[in-house]
Amino acid sequence: MFKKIKDILNIKSSEGSKIAKTQTLEGSLEDNILIFKKIFAGNDLIVFRTIRNQHDDKLLFCLIYADGMTDKETIQDTVILPLIGAKISSNSLDDIKDTVIGSGNIEIDNRIDELVKSIIYGDSVLLMDGSQEALIVDTKGWEKRKITEPIGEAAVRGPREGFTESIQTNLSLIWRKIISPDLKMEYTEIGKRTKTKVCICYLKSLASEKIIQELRKRLGEIEIDSILESGYIESFVQDAPLSPFETMGSTERPDVVAAKLLEGRIAVFCDGTPFVLTLPFLFMEYFQVNEDYYHNFIYSSFNRLLRYFAFLFSTSIPAIYIALTTYHQEMIPTPLLLSISASRQGVPFPTVFEALAMGITFEILREAGTRLPKPIGETVSIVGALVLGEAAVTARIVSAPIVIVTAITGITSLMLPKMLGALSIVRFSFIILSSFLGLYGYIFGVVGLFIHLMSIRSFGIPYMLHLGSIDKEDVKDTIIRAPWWYMHYRPKLIGTKDPVRSGSKKLKKRG
Repeated sequence: MFKKIKDILNIKSSEGSKIAKTQTLEGSLEDNILIFKKIFAGNDLIVFRTIRNQHDDKLLFCLIYADGMTDKETIQDTVILPLIGAKISSNSLDDIKDTVIGSGNIEIDNRIDELVKSIIYGDSVLLMDGSQEALIVDTKGWEKRKITEPIGEAAVRGPREGFTESIQTNLSLIWRKIISPDLKMEYTEIGKRTKTKVCICYLKSLASEKIIQELRKRLGEIEIDSILESGYIESFVQDAPLSPFETMGSTERPDVVAAKLLEGRIAVFCDGTPFVLTLPFLFMEYFQVNEDYYHNFIYSSFNRLLRYFAFLFSTSIPAIYIALTTYHQEMIPTPLLLSISASRQGVPFPTVFEALAMGITFEILREAGTRLPKPIGETVSIVGALVLGEAAVTARIVSAPIVIVTAITGITSLMLPKMLGALSIVRFSFIILSSFLGLYGYIFGVVGLFIHLMSIRSFGIPYMLHLGSIDKEDVKDTIIRAPWWYMHYRPKLIGTKDPVRSGSKKLKKRG
């Protein structure tokens, strides 16, 4: 809630002190206008429009709104013209609300803090002389980005629409996909100064009430001045904040969020960002993409297996290469060992230095390609990698095999774009361990990684849920994607309800 008007205004004059103590509207229109002018002093965007009814001079109004946040045509057609031209027989705001104002959503309130918030958020406040209440008229009309396909989650097959920065637009996209009164949306505000709107979205018959209560509790405990992106919320409410692996998912695609909700998960929408959080989030979700469910299940399963192999290659290949070439050369076939030794002739640095240097260089090129404008970024990524790699090998700074290892590692890591940060940390950790202990260090690193992943929970749900299960119903949508006619149950999450798909039948395989 806003601070008391006394703290906001901080007026020393006797008249100002009287206003400062006011938390509700006065009966006089002049006093009420003075209150808002003091609150918005120095803000030229706030418009005070005085309106007088042409049939009754005693009916005097003042419309307050923020220029640029409202739709002026709506204000003109539904508020100003009706108040001027209508024959108003009653001076009651309730009658004016019901018979004069043509806006779709109107509320009556007398709390100044709520009226101020409404003005800031794009509504208009209508004051009337002699009334201690005001009308909050929905006249929002700020500019917003059109619905387009998300760049970071482009799909060959599937819906082309993505979330925008408007929370109302984003929620409407979900409503269009899940047309059910079971879909619940709960608003809250976070941020002492920004008062950012946040919405919890879930299907009541599927989501776990314990997880919903825990989420409400964590959101209510957030104390911060501003929430400008959903990542702020994620860092406050997620489990295992020191882990490189995320315990809350994020996506820009409405079809992904709808699918998560239908599995019993919960979505968190934040105004001002197209990224929606989903929870609980499991490790296997890193390897699932929306197109897996739109293509043939054989092709989708093959692609998903490739992503699991990409995780293995991107984290392990440099470490295994260092371990074998430094400590376990007897495990390398003789022709290959001779080729590697020949390529390292004249290279002054040890293999671990080569791996670290090339790995860091690749990360720099990837980051530069991401941050620069798209045409320049693509040039830097491709040309930079080719030129630097060739020059480094020619100058005998690094050997040719390490360039190949780095290239394979980089390409496979790009198959898991949402895990890039975690992959980099795990990869460099394995490299350091292998440089000290060889394959034993790599094995210790793998064991430590599995222990860490097994110890993580996402809102009480084990992070590695289903991956170690031998129940056939649990593995139908993990490492492979079974056909739709063979999946009769929703993925089981501890505490969720109704595991059976709504209206599901034991369909037989056709053909």
